[in-house]
Amino acid sequence: MTDLAAVHTQRERIRATYLSPESSRPAPSARGLHHVALVSGDVERTVRFYQELLEFPLTEIIENRDYAGSSHFFFDIGNGNLIAFFDFPGLDLGPYAEVIGGLHHLAISVEPARWQHLKAKLDEAGIQYISESGTSIYFRDPDGARLELIADPLGEMYGTKVV
Repeated sequence: MTDLAAVHTQRERIRATYLSPESSRPAPSARGLHHVALVSGDVERTVRFYQELLEFPLTEIIENRDYAGSSHFFFDIGNGNLIAFFDFPGLDLGPYAEVIGGLHHLAISVEPARWQHLKAKLDEAGIQYISESGTSIYFRDPDGARLELIADPLGEMYGTKVV
């Protein structure tokens, strides 16, 4: 069992050591998230889920340069950010497995009215989800990857500024 006091002490030590006040933080070296890439077991099913259900427009579909016959395709999630997918036809990759050290979930910020709209679409489609704090919905895509739709603005989480 984890010693919660030790975890808290470590968190506070890391905060004191590494977390600079916003006014003295350097600019990041990156321009932003270009894309996060996930694996799709079925290209058309993934397109229907992300474009039709979640309303993220498909922006391009090209051949994966690393695996002949594989598709690399992209969805616009706003603010110049993309979710990308690969399929690997002919490889038996098996189902998605959430593992310690792997992807836990992908959180996507949506406007509160859009959050309500998408929540209703998930209900209509029979997609099971967990609702947290009145601003987050956690659910899985058709391949099992966990997604979160969060109604908080970019850079905020449950009322705390994180950027």
